[in-house]
Amino acid sequence: MAKIKITQTGSPIRRDKTQRATLVGLGLNKMHRTVEVEETPEVLGQVRKVQHLVSVEAA
Repeated sequence: MAKIKITQTGSPIRRDKTQRATLVGLGLNKMHRTVEVEETPEVLGQVRKVQHLVSVEAA
């Protein structure tokens, strides 16, 4: 599977609980933290939910 790099660019302050939980599920909980994950439909769905808080690039 292909890998993608996800970097948190926005703060979860004043965001919905589910968006905060999605960031934690992706392995992000602080600004400018980057994780490299497999590009699966589940991960892409999570990224879509918090697309205004993260940036995505190919790894």
